[in-house]
Order: sequence, then C-alpha cells, then structure tokens
Amino acid sequence: MTSSRVVIALGGNAMTGADGSATPSAQRAALAEAATHIADVVAAGAQVVLTHGNGPQVGNLLVKNELAAHEVPPVPLDWNVAQTQATIGFTLADELDAALQARGLPQRTAGLITRTLVDADDPHFAEPSKPVGRYLPREKADRFVALGQTWEDRGERGWRRVVASPEPQAVVDSAAIHALAGAGFVVVCAGGGGIPVVDDGRDHDGVRHALRGVEAVIDKDLTAAILARDVEADTLVIATDVPNVMVDFGTPSQRALGRVTAAEMRELAAAGQFARGSMGPKVEAALRFLSHGGARAVVTSLEHIADAVSDDSVGTVVTNS
Repeated sequence: MTSSRVVIALGGNAMTGADGSATPSAQRAALAEAATHIADVVAAGAQVVLTHGNGPQVGNLLVKNELAAHEVPPVPLDWNVAQTQATIGFTLADELDAALQARGLPQRTAGLITRTLVDADDPHFAEPSKPVGRYLPREKADRFVALGQTWEDRGERGWRRVVASPEPQAVVDSAAIHALAGAGFVVVCAGGGGIPVVDDGRDHDGVRHALRGVEAVIDKDLTAAILARDVEADTLVIATDVPNVMVDFGTPSQRALGRVTAAEMRELAAAGQFARGSMGPKVEAALRFLSHGGARAVVTSLEHIADAVSDDSVGTVVTNS
C-alpha cells in the first residue's frame, strides 16, 4: 500500500555527520543524504510533511550563549529553537528541492516556523529534568544560575543545564501546514518539537500576549504524532538510527520487532522494554497517533523510509489490528 499523506520525523542522526560533527558543511551533507530518501517517498506518490530534531544545533547555540554572555545577554531557549528551525528548514528545503528536481518531480519544499502549545501548569516546569548543552565547571555554571537557569551537578563531568520538557498539547500552526501540504508542497515544520509557547491568559510587562514563548524543549516525536493527526496523515514514519525497534535489548534474547499491533506494543512498553531516553518516546508517539485515528506508524532507519511507506515488512510497523 502507498499512503496518500505521510508525516516523517527525522532523528538527530540525519542532521549531523557520521562522526557526530555539526559543522555547517557536515550538516548540509547529512541533510543532502536525507533529502534523497525523502524524495524517494515523494516519487512513490505520497504527500510528505517533514519534521526533524535539533539537539546538536541547539547545543551549539547554547555554547555560543555561554561564550558571549559577558558581551551580550543570552537568548532564551525558545529563541534557540526558532533559530534552529529556520537554519535547518532552509537548508533542508534547498537540498530537498534539488533532489526533487533531479527526479523530474514538480513538487517543491516550503519551510514553516512552527509553534507548539504547552500547558503553563505542566508539572515538568516545576521539576526541570531534560539535560541540554555541554558540561561546565561549577564556577562557570554559577554565572548562568545567576541568570535564572537551572544547572545540576553531574559528577566528574561537571555541571549541566536542565530544562523543562512539557507535554505537547497542540501544534499552533497545523492549519497552515495542512493548507501547504494540500497545495502540493513538501512541508518542513515543527522542528525540535516546535517552539514551546503557552497561553496563560495573563498580562506580562503590562501587555496582553495571546501566546508567549517559554524556556523548554519538546519531544519532537510526540509533537509529530499530533502533527500527523492534524494533517490527516495515513502513516507516521519515525526515522532513527536503527532499522527496527528491539525487545530485550542488550541481552541474548534480543530480537527485532516487525509488524505488531498497538495492543502488543503497549504491553511491551508497560513491561519496561523501551528506554525513556531513546526508544520510549518513539513508541509512545506511534501509539498516540494510532489512538487518534492513524492507520499505521513505522519506526525504522533513514535509508529504509521509502520502502517503509509502502511495505509492511520493512521496519517496525504498528497498526491497530
């Protein structure tokens, strides 16, 4: 089967060089490689909405904040997410347009800065736990604590900033994304889970804001599940660095999951099979998409995404029955 509309969530491995390098040239080369696989999905007849991670890029910006703090005020985390959305978005648009043109396809790419609504009362704001950026010695971390940031002692490696990672509630710009996809564009949007915004109904500095950015990061796979529902996608493809989800990982009984039902996947998740910091959010995103009317969700490696859209034997395919 070929899905008429597909949401693809690119993992961080698609954004950097094979050695983890995040230089501009390495990022462009990695995105050019990703574009070839995405263009194959378009060539197969699917409308594509594309989202992506931004961890290495935000990390780089945080380092720049640190190094320049004595000269210019550090910018808030929501600004960092917005900046990386724009940088990755235009680069991916350039590379994807080239890949589409090379295949003689008429579609072109549109990038959209995207906001994701979170609850101002989300409990994660009270207990920041998501580590971001690099490790610093105590004396340097203290400078940023004085600016209102939360840093934790991580032992021998030093101190590291932790931020809130609230649950995504809605993709604010879904209607625009839906319209662009319907007009035939390949849409790049909601990078890094979206720019986190809240609507708390209060005045700030004497001005009423309908929405305002907040210091947080959002899991991009959980946002992708909402996005896929909103744009009425048939399939959600979560591209990662392995071809299948594994159970009993790291043990002699380790095995790859092929096609499974949502009920089976929920049982495995409840048994603690999927690590919270790696495969857990991907599995949760797949299950959320299916619970809101999605037909199928696939977790697989980047090089297999074109086959995964049309072939139930590729990757870990989760369906309701």
